[in-house]
Amino acid sequence: MSTQKVKGTRKGFTTGACSAAAARAATLGLIAGQVPDAIDCQLPNGQVVRFAVTEGVCENGHAHAVVIKDAGDDPDVTDKAHLTADVRLLPGMPNELLIKGGDGVGQVTMRGLGLEVGGPAINPVPRRNIEENVRAVAAELLKKDGLEVTISVPGGEEMATRTLNARLGILGGISILGTTGIVHPYSTASFRASVIQGIEVAARQGQDTVVLTTGGRTEKFVMRELPQLAQSCFVQMGDFLQYALDTAVSNGISHVVIGGMVGKLTKMAQGETITHAGRNAVDTDLVADIAAAVGAPPEVCAEIRAAETARFGSEQMEQLGLAHEFYLELGRRVIATLAARYPEKFTLKVLICDFEGNKLVEVAQ
Repeated sequence: MSTQKVKGTRKGFTTGACSAAAARAATLGLIAGQVPDAIDCQLPNGQVVRFAVTEGVCENGHAHAVVIKDAGDDPDVTDKAHLTADVRLLPGMPNELLIKGGDGVGQVTMRGLGLEVGGPAINPVPRRNIEENVRAVAAELLKKDGLEVTISVPGGEEMATRTLNARLGILGGISILGTTGIVHPYSTASFRASVIQGIEVAARQGQDTVVLTTGGRTEKFVMRELPQLAQSCFVQMGDFLQYALDTAVSNGISHVVIGGMVGKLTKMAQGETITHAGRNAVDTDLVADIAAAVGAPPEVCAEIRAAETARFGSEQMEQLGLAHEFYLELGRRVIATLAARYPEKFTLKVLICDFEGNKLVEVAQ
């Protein structure tokens, strides 16, 4: 029997965990005069993990260490990033521990993230984890002197262009993130957290509307349609409809706009709270019912019922000249399903586009 690990199951480590490990290694180097080749670091979840350390340097009251991020099987823009810690002595400042952001770590420019404006984008849990690891090895030193820890990420500014940081007001680099220290494969957890954070940021900035989209194409489409809204109103929710709507309710958002294409919207209309393609098949019975409701003949409805995709149904309706009515009815079904689940919690509007991102219809509650 094969013992080979299934692809897509290998866990990795967050930027926060790698930063804490680099900071601990550099601090140990400052104390001992040599940075170790490996370091045991305690993660926020309490687990102790050994990290390889590279580029260890100690000189003149300063130590430098790098931990290269391994994201496991998670497709992450920060995989193989060099999380770098530079630790410097602060003579005569007992118990002082300053944590700063260097090159490649983003700077916070907008309120709403729970981080100081003007400070580095090092989230509270990683910041605390960095501090705990440094204090764990520097307890004696800190009785008479302080330490300054600077976290940097060479190439971080370029990595950040492939994240949503700029929209959240984090400029010039990546964020140091991670609530447990572990990155789970194909990280639904981190994506879900980013959806929730995006909505919370909009609410903290006083926005009363969020525009939820299923991906990049639908987001570009709704941004063109709703140019009057601030960037922070637009949140790519992916497949996490329920988490997005629950967060909208808990943050007092009054208006929800959903932008999508026929497949995901059909899943919403059928009551799926997570719309991933691998979870449940599209209910083609529902697609056929919508087709019948707008006048499609029984033989076409039977073909739609027997098909695998909602897209097949929409193509049949195009051929019959009933596409506009079909999309309007689909939008109405989405609104009816969600309004029943979240009665009087927010107003709803649905914007539907085709696979090229062109507007088909708009349906409001």
